[in-house]
Amino acid sequence: MIKKHCLFCDEIVPTKPEGDYDKYIGCSCSPGGFYSLLRDSYEPIHSFPHQKKRDLFHLVSAYIRELTDCNEKVALSAKDLESIVNSSKIPVSIEDKGKRLLQYLYRHSQGPGESVVIHPLSSSYNLTYSPNLQELVYIMDKLRSEQLLNREGMAFQLTEKGWREAEASAGGKKLLPCSVLISDEGDMRTKWLQILMPKIEQYGYLPRLLTPKKTENSEQYSLELVADSKLIIADLTGQSPEVYFAAGYAFGLNIPVIWTVNSSDSDRLPVKSKEIRPMAWNTAEELAVILQQRLSNKG
Repeated sequence: MIKKHCLFCDEIVPTKPEGDYDKYIGCSCSPGGFYSLLRDSYEPIHSFPHQKKRDLFHLVSAYIRELTDCNEKVALSAKDLESIVNSSKIPVSIEDKGKRLLQYLYRHSQGPGESVVIHPLSSSYNLTYSPNLQELVYIMDKLRSEQLLNREGMAFQLTEKGWREAEASAGGKKLLPCSVLISDEGDMRTKWLQILMPKIEQYGYLPRLLTPKKTENSEQYSLELVADSKLIIADLTGQSPEVYFAAGYAFGLNIPVIWTVNSSDSDRLPVKSKEIRPMAWNTAEELAVILQQRLSNKG
């Protein structure tokens, strides 16, 4: 593998070319994971003024870390950076930055008092979207003084109060893994990503888009990912045999499966079974309403 500087955390890490993107593996932006950067973005990003880099890069690094820590795929280009740092989801106040640290500890523990090791601390200030280590340490001390967390060296534990605070700021419960199975149609994949995946997340699930072939914004079908899911949404549009197989595998494991299909394909399904009764839809917006109704009933 070729090693390159990550533009956002400045670590030298292995990279792997995938199409028009380079995959950065294991840097401080995604410890134990990776993110992808469009290769044509290097020159325009390098040309940013120095002050702009100082203002942007630590926020982009934090954005990548938070999303990849939540098992989301991140593929960026130079044109994405402004919208990321100007997003209302980026914390600005010390209080909101502290909540991001509580949420990180919440995601990595099973309950209050369980230790989570943050190492090396010197390159982990992106956990709070902070520009430097000093601010991260200040936030940690503040949370400790508020009796929200305890610290023993590099090991951190949420207190009972901190656990409740993290739970509330994370929406009241941890997101459950959910696999969304679709065919390889590009237009369909775009609609799922833009319209439907956020809707699924609103109902307590962390959706992963699985397709027959791996892309920058989806993963290839994996029986391991399917087996780890708490819910499967299988769209039969395009009559993909991989969708049938993966959803059938989940059904055999007693994982709930929601079947859907575009109305144009509803009369051409090769498999007819009382267990497979897909809900027909015409537009992505209509499907979003259908899924909202089904997921509301599940709650």
